[in-house]
Amino acid sequence: MSRASMTGDPISRVKCVVDSCEYWGNGDMCKASAIEIQPPEAADSQETDCGTFSPK
Repeated sequence: MSRASMTGDPISRVKCVVDSCEYWGNGDMCKASAIEIQPPEAADSQETDCGTFSPK
């Protein structure tokens, strides 16, 4: 379960192309109130995961 809530304004510096997420907005913008990226020990981008993702 996600810890974020939906906002009317996107996070201006966060681009998200995952249009199956409930926080996705037109223009590939994230409309979550906050984002969480995991895990702490990631060494490169392929090891990261968006903990905020919630399916539509």
